[in-house]
Amino acid sequence: MTPAARAASVLLPLLVVALPGCEGRARAPVGQGASAHDEPASGPAVALLDLSDGAPEHSEGGLLGLSGKGGSFPDFVREIERLGRDTAVRGVLVRLGTARVGLARADEIGAMLAEVGKRIPVFCHANEYGNATLFLAARGCKRVWVAPGSSVDAIGLAAQMLYFHKLLAEEIGLDVDFLQVGKFKGAEEPFTRDGPSPEARESLESTLADLRAGWIDGLHSGRPGAPGSAPEDGPYAPPGAKERGLVDEVGYFDEARDALEKAVGAVRAEVRFGPGAADGGDGEIADALRALVGESLGGAPVAIVSATGSISMEGGGVLGESGGIVERRLVRTLVRLERDDDVRAVVLRIDSPGGSALASDLLWHELMAIRSKKPLVVSVGDMAASGGYYLASAGTTVFADATSIVGSIGVVGGKIAADRALGRIGVHAETFAAKVGDRDAASRAAYESLLTSWDPATRARVLETMTGVYDLFLSRVAQGRGIAVERVAAAAEGRIFSGRDGQHRGLIDEVGGLREAIVRARAMAGLPDDARFELAEEPEGILRVLTGSELRASGGGASTLTGSLSETLALAAPGLIPFAGSLASLAAGERVLCALPFALTVR
Repeated sequence: MTPAARAASVLLPLLVVALPGCEGRARAPVGQGASAHDEPASGPAVALLDLSDGAPEHSEGGLLGLSGKGGSFPDFVREIERLGRDTAVRGVLVRLGTARVGLARADEIGAMLAEVGKRIPVFCHANEYGNATLFLAARGCKRVWVAPGSSVDAIGLAAQMLYFHKLLAEEIGLDVDFLQVGKFKGAEEPFTRDGPSPEARESLESTLADLRAGWIDGLHSGRPGAPGSAPEDGPYAPPGAKERGLVDEVGYFDEARDALEKAVGAVRAEVRFGPGAADGGDGEIADALRALVGESLGGAPVAIVSATGSISMEGGGVLGESGGIVERRLVRTLVRLERDDDVRAVVLRIDSPGGSALASDLLWHELMAIRSKKPLVVSVGDMAASGGYYLASAGTTVFADATSIVGSIGVVGGKIAADRALGRIGVHAETFAAKVGDRDAASRAAYESLLTSWDPATRARVLETMTGVYDLFLSRVAQGRGIAVERVAAAAEGRIFSGRDGQHRGLIDEVGGLREAIVRARAMAGLPDDARFELAEEPEGILRVLTGSELRASGGGASTLTGSLSETLALAAPGLIPFAGSLASLAAGERVLCALPFALTVR
């Protein structure tokens, strides 16, 4: 008997004894300030979709190492499909609260709600709106409500980038030596300039202009009564937003709920997504078994793989950003799906600014192995840039939203040397090479050290290595996309594109989101339209912990100080943490990255 089986034989009776005492989670109230009338158990219903906590690509792990239930984006897609078949539901109320979602995610959710809205009314309520959530509501909701004491921040799209040159070079005295392959990559600029180069400005402004076009089109088609300048002239108080046609009603959530119930003749409300939603899974016993064996029960024929965050070989996190796309962890999942004949198709859902070139290529290879055996459909979230696009290019078919960011095909590398800064405080580092008499030997042997700067010969060698990776990147994309290397090169050199522009350049196949990717995967695998899908994650059940087979690759949690710093930065500059994560491999000794070399947050 294996150690895992022995552990299961001991723990399973304990769980079987304990589980009958579980009552299940009490149903949460259907809304803040809910109506005073009693809630019938049956009859025509309004479905509540609570997006106030967002809809992350995958839920955080819960008790016994299980994935969280009911709160991931694939769960949301599943619920949208159910609503399309549920004749007892007369209307849908979407609760946005103060949620912040990416522009591409808002585009995708709005499109799905619009599809539901062809059959039944969809209302939206938010405590406040931003550019993205207003876009979502305009696209997907027949009536748009906002809380009285809030604001509607329809202020136009913009991106902010951070430049560290003065801090690093002048204040601290560090020497920054970054190289890039691709004139639009802009790798050095956040560290060696106090503003963008003409090439970087051109790439960013053209992409923002295309994102704006899609955003404006969606707002104007969804809110035809709003003046042309209204989406970019805020912020507005709720009455001002209503006067300009950006919202329909000013009121509280329970008032929006009562209005929808009255409009559709519903007698009850039922939470179908978010906090308080009824579990739609296999129940507590199945959960316990999953925890024991570290496997997902049910064998859905379509597996969704979530690849979110920066790409690294080992993980570890930067500024509290643990996890991300870790090669050693994700490759286990991919190999398992490749070998599982019950999995008929795989959907790779990716949202990443890139990172390690080595990890990107290893993962690309395994994705191509899956593609050789079964359909591999890629769905791009807010971003598939650099190494993120490296992975996406392996797809049999690649979907992205019009407002997604794709591309950044280029290579960056370099290091920050502290020898000059240490000299300011009287510290000097001396390198002793074993090859006595060779004046360049010390520079070569210590080229990864933070205590010495590169000499010209070492810099040339690093650039040669980077050029080799860049050429490999182009060939991988050409192979995955089935197009000539010359066409890839024309869209490379570090430039970024919107999903719509990326389609024109052959970087993606179709404009669409996760739901469209799932539909395509079913069709390519010859599955029925309602074939099940589930999120495939590498199990982290109790047996993996008890048997010591492997620890989490991401390491321990961040310290309180680091966590506080990351939370502060996430509020001030949300793009900074994934940006730092994408460059983290430099600190681990890698010198060549496929990473978006700047923090990009579009608001």
